[in-house]
Amino acid sequence: MYLNAEQLAKALPWHELIAALSDVFTKNVQSPVRHHHRIEVPGDVPAMLLLMPAWIEGEYLGVKQVNVFPGNNQRNQPGLSSHYLLSSASTGLPLAQFDGNELTARRTAAASALASQYLSRENATKLLMVGAGRMGRYLVRAHRAVRELEDVKIYDRSYEAAVAFANELHSEGIKAEAIQKDGLPQAVGNADIVSCATLANDPIILGEWLKPGVHLDLVGSFAPSMREADDEVVRRCSIFVDTREGALAETGDLITPIKTGVITKDDVLAEFTDLCAGKHNGRASLSDPDSALTLFKSVGASVEDLAAAILAYKRSSVEQQ
Repeated sequence: MYLNAEQLAKALPWHELIAALSDVFTKNVQSPVRHHHRIEVPGDVPAMLLLMPAWIEGEYLGVKQVNVFPGNNQRNQPGLSSHYLLSSASTGLPLAQFDGNELTARRTAAASALASQYLSRENATKLLMVGAGRMGRYLVRAHRAVRELEDVKIYDRSYEAAVAFANELHSEGIKAEAIQKDGLPQAVGNADIVSCATLANDPIILGEWLKPGVHLDLVGSFAPSMREADDEVVRRCSIFVDTREGALAETGDLITPIKTGVITKDDVLAEFTDLCAGKHNGRASLSDPDSALTLFKSVGASVEDLAAAILAYKRSSVEQQ
């Protein structure tokens, strides 16, 4: 079985995918640290091979292969491609292969929506999406799957890109508006949920802008040099992550303020295994839940890929019968 991006999107509807992620974090999943391999490319810049394995003993074994070939940009070809192979963990025989880019994008957005179920207020209606790229499009739809969002604001460093995204949402019957940079502080202050998916190295969101009760969803920073939020954000917010191991090792949004003493590792209150197993109740466990400021930082994990792949395989197998 092979599912391309379009087929995979149909196999991973938001509600089912969010539920699958919630379930997998209550299971015993083996997920080794991802492998990094440098690949020399004759006559071109070096490439990178990333391997992200995960398995549930006796059930499913999956691995995502990510190929990063920077030289492709000069050939007008994608610099990154990825593939996911799902196999039986009982026999080792292959079961299905999926488009890795689509799988990654959908499970990333679904993880943010899962966190929002625990961390945003149930009556949240206003979303600010920072970043009008591909990931922002997934995030808006995923967040709307778990909260009755009536008003969406879009900010991007390219105002034209924000306008195009807002128009796209309008065509789907969603109230949306693009904002300029000088309107960003007010937009943050008015939002119930602020979701960020950028490649920023310097903070875009400032803690002084945050209003009581807001939930901040940080997706973009995946390296120690990258930040989407300043020190005041992490100082003011109750912090949650998808996985402690990944977040504390990979994102500048936490690594830098920990290094400078603004916060400590103990300020990360819970990860998905705690939330999904009921060991921490998220916003409901905080003092003054209605006014608390919450922050969710995701960096992605192979366990999330595995959950999405299993769901896609099961749903597609039923449809083919």
